[in-house]
Amino acid sequence: MDIQEEIKRIEEEIRNTKYNKATESHIGKLKAKLARLREEVSKKTGKSGKAYGIKKTGDARIVLVGFPSVGKSTLLNKLTNAESKVGDYEFTTLDVIPGMMEYNGAKIQILDVPGLIEKGSKGRGRGKEVLSVIRTADLVLILVDARKPEQEETIRKELYDAGFRLDRKKPDIIIKKRSHGGLDIKMVFPSLSPETVKSVLQEFKVLNAEVLIRDKTGTDDLVDVLIGNRVYTPSLVIANKTDLISEKEKKLLEKKDILCISAVLEIGLNKLREKIWEKLGLIRVYSKKIGKEPEKQPMIVKKGSTVWDVCERIHKEFARHFDYAKIWGKSAKFPGQRVGKEYVLSDGDIVEIHLKK
Repeated sequence: MDIQEEIKRIEEEIRNTKYNKATESHIGKLKAKLARLREEVSKKTGKSGKAYGIKKTGDARIVLVGFPSVGKSTLLNKLTNAESKVGDYEFTTLDVIPGMMEYNGAKIQILDVPGLIEKGSKGRGRGKEVLSVIRTADLVLILVDARKPEQEETIRKELYDAGFRLDRKKPDIIIKKRSHGGLDIKMVFPSLSPETVKSVLQEFKVLNAEVLIRDKTGTDDLVDVLIGNRVYTPSLVIANKTDLISEKEKKLLEKKDILCISAVLEIGLNKLREKIWEKLGLIRVYSKKIGKEPEKQPMIVKKGSTVWDVCERIHKEFARHFDYAKIWGKSAKFPGQRVGKEYVLSDGDIVEIHLKK
C-alpha cells in the first residue's frame, strides 16, 4: 500500500470510529499517523517551478488571499501605490505584486499573490509557491466575492491543510526529549488522557521525554506541536463587490464578522484600514530627547511592548546604559511619570529615556 492509499484508509477509519473515552487513544494515534504521512507527502512533493521572493519591508506584512478574479489587484491598487494589473478574467496576477499602505504613521506592506485555488495546498496552480509567501504574513486578508461567500470555507480548508492555524495561539505544550527515563507527562488541564498523549508521542518516535501541557488541548494541538511547522497568524475576512448584492445579503455577511467593501467604488476602505491596524496589534510610540519636543514621526511597535523594547529599537547602547524613563500619554498616571524598563506602553505614549551617568 502506497502512502496516498494509507492516508485514505486512515481518513476513512477516523470518520467511521465513534469518538468516546474508550476510543480516544486509538483515534489520537490515527490522527498522529495521518499527520506524519501527510508531512512525508508534502516534503516529497517539494517546490516546483519559479519561487517567489519578496523582501519584507515596513512595519508589518499583509498577504491578500483569494480565488482568481475576486478583486485582489483592484483592492491593492486602492490601498497602496502598487500598480497591479486588473482584469475581468482569471489569473490576471501571475507574480507577487507588492504595495505599501501608510496608516497611523506605519508602513504596511501588502502583497497581492496569484489566486489560490482548490488543492493549492497540494501544489495545484502554483499553490505551494503562493503558500510559501503567505507563511511570511503578519496578517492574512481573505478576500471573497460577496456573491460567493462559500469561498471563505474553501480557502480556510486549503490554508489549514497547508499548516496554517488562523486566529489561534500556539498550544502551550513543552516537550523536552531525553535519552532515557520514558515519558513523564504533566497536564495542568487534563483534557486528554495520559494514554492518548503517550500514543500520539510514540507515533512520532518520542519515547523518552518530559511533557508539560499547560492549557486545554486536543489531539490535533499536540500533533501540531510535534510536527513543528504550523503557522499561527491572525486573519480578516473581506467580501468584495458588495455593490452587486442586496442590503439583506450584506447584513447576513456582516453578522458573520465579514467586512463588506467595494474596491472599485472605494466603499468601506477606511473601515478596512482601521480593522487592519487593529488586527495587526500595532501602536505608536513617540520618542523624546531630554528638554526637547517629542519626535513627530512615531515608532511603530507591537501592542504589549515595553520601555526596554523601545530602548533596543532606538540603539543597543540605550538598552545597555538604561537608568529610567519618563512617560507622557494615556498610560501614565501623571505627565512625566518615572518608570522602569518593564513598563508596558500604550498607543500614543511619549517616552523620554534617561541613561546612567
